[in-house]
This record gives sequence, C-alpha cells and structure tokens, in this order.
Amino acid sequence: MHSTCTHLTIHVSFFCSHLPAKEDEQCNAGSLAVCAGAIIGGAAPSASCCSNLRAQQGCFCQFARNPAYSGYINSANARKTLSSCRVTVPRC
Repeated sequence: MHSTCTHLTIHVSFFCSHLPAKEDEQCNAGSLAVCAGAIIGGAAPSASCCSNLRAQQGCFCQFARNPAYSGYINSANARKTLSSCRVTVPRC
C-alpha cells in the first residue's frame, strides 16, 4: 500500500508542477489534483473533485493538448471520473 501511495503522490506532484502558463485565468489544471485518486487510481471521485471538474470543464481540451498531463486527461479513468460526476466528456 505504501508503494502505491508513494507512486500516486509522485504523479500528483508531477501533475501539479507541470502546469502550463495560463492562457485563460479561469483554467487551472492544478485544481484537478483533488481528482488524482479517481483519475490515476480509479477510485470514486469526491464531491470536491466533481465540483472542480465542472469548474474546469471549458478547459479540458486545452489541458488535453499539453503533453505534461494529456495522458491523465485522456485516460479511461478520467472518462470514467467525468461520467461519474455527470460532466460531459469533451470532443476536442
């Protein structure tokens, strides 16, 4: 379990530390770090994760184009998380 938590922490740190320069002040991929357990590990998303996904919904395509975390945004777990939160999966 410790190894899994360490691995998850490293991914969350990487995800948060490689944020793009803001093209739009409202786009903040770092706010999606609260969803790391769901997006990376497949856990059920928390209410705060769903809230942040809704707030960043207009930014998903911008995030998906960034190679630093496009793998997270485009993953099957990310789509599952969006679906669980009743957030529309974007078509970019």
